[in-house]
Amino acid sequence: MHHVHGRFAPTPSGPLHAGSLVAAVASYLDARSQQGRWSLRIEDVDPPRCPPGSVDTILRQLETFGLAWDGEVRYQSHRHDAYARALARLTEQGMAYTCSCSRKQWRDYGIYPGWCRDGVCQPEAPQAWRLRSDLGQRPVIWHDRLQGLQRFDPAALGDVVLKRKDGLWAYQLAVVVDDIDQNITDVVRGADLLDNTPWQLQLLEALGAEPPRYLHLPLVIGQDGQKLSKQNLARPLPEDPRDVRRLLHATLALLGQSPDPAASEAPVAEQLEAACRRWRPRQIPRADIASQGLQVDGDDADTNE
Repeated sequence: MHHVHGRFAPTPSGPLHAGSLVAAVASYLDARSQQGRWSLRIEDVDPPRCPPGSVDTILRQLETFGLAWDGEVRYQSHRHDAYARALARLTEQGMAYTCSCSRKQWRDYGIYPGWCRDGVCQPEAPQAWRLRSDLGQRPVIWHDRLQGLQRFDPAALGDVVLKRKDGLWAYQLAVVVDDIDQNITDVVRGADLLDNTPWQLQLLEALGAEPPRYLHLPLVIGQDGQKLSKQNLARPLPEDPRDVRRLLHATLALLGQSPDPAASEAPVAEQLEAACRRWRPRQIPRADIASQGLQVDGDDADTNE
C-alpha cells in the first residue's frame, strides 16, 4: 500500500473561518484514517496579502481544533530557488514563456490570447511568465474521488501565469512544486480549485511527477450566496472551548460523516478520533453547503481581525 501523505495549505491573508475548517478537517481525517502523514504548508507567496501575525493565528486555531500536523511547517516564501529551478525546466521544454501584455490589452477576450507565445510583444515592458496550456496533455482527464470523472481542455482555460511581473511566484507553479517535493499523495481541497487542476496536471507531467489523487470538497456558502472567504469578511473561528467543540461536531455533520449526536460536547481529540474510524469520503455531499449549519450559539463575533 502506498504511504498516504495529505496536506492543508492555507494562505495567511487572515484568520481561518468555517470554510477553511471544512477543508482542514476533511484533509486531516482523510490522511489520518489511512495512517498517513498530514502536513501544514503556509502559502505565503504573496507577502503584501499576508498581514503579520496571521500565521501565528492560523497555527493557534488549528491547535485549538485538535488538528496536529506532522513535521515542520513549510513556508512558500522560503522556496524561491525550487520554483526558479522548475521554471527553468519548463522553459527548456518550451512549456513556459515570457509575456509583456497587460490585462487591459486583452480585456475584450475571455482568456489571454497567447500573443507572446512566439516572442514578447513589448520587450521593454515588465514581463510575467506563462504556461503554454496548448502543449502537454489535452484534454486533461482525471477521476476526482468525490466529483467523479473530470475532463477539461487547459487551452480553453488559457495560459496561466507562473511568475508575476512583480517577480512574485504564482500559486499554480508553487503548489505543484511543493506537492512534488513533499511527496503529497492526496490533495483534499475546495471545489473552487477544481478548474485549476488541469493546469496543475500539465505541470506535474512536464516536471516528470506522478499526480496525487484529488478530492474537491463542496464550498461553504454564506448568507449572501458567495463562498465564505476572508474578502467577504467571514467570521474567524471561535476560541471559546464549548463553541469549538460544537463547531467541530457541526463540521463533521456537514461533511456527511454522521457523528454521534451526543458527541457535540465531547473534547475535540475524542471527536476527531471517532471521526477517523468512521471516515467515509463518499458520504461527503457534492453540492455547496450553507454556512448557517456551521453557526455556533456564541455571541455574534465581530469580523475585526
